[in-house]
Amino acid sequence: MGYRKGYYRKDGTYVQGHYTSKSTSKSKPKSKKGCSLLMLVIVSILGIEACNPESDCPTRKCSDYNSQAQAQQEFNENPSCLENLDSDNDGIPCENLPKN
Repeated sequence: MGYRKGYYRKDGTYVQGHYTSKSTSKSKPKSKKGCSLLMLVIVSILGIEACNPESDCPTRKCSDYNSQAQAQQEFNENPSCLENLDSDNDGIPCENLPKN
């Protein structure tokens, strides 16, 4: 870019100095279709990976156990997977079940 000094037009009006582009030809705006397509493909792949239903954690509910002791035993073996059994996060799952 170059700086163009202020000047007077033939009609007498003054044009302030300003920066101008050195190229004389006007360039066409570049198409962004390729970029959009690439982003669509990436988002699609990430979406498919995020929806992968496979998990090492068993899906268990309190109704799957006969007693709180049975639920506690499995909870102690794998607390991160069975954290849904402990609703108040006190380390005691299925508190509504009978103790034995």
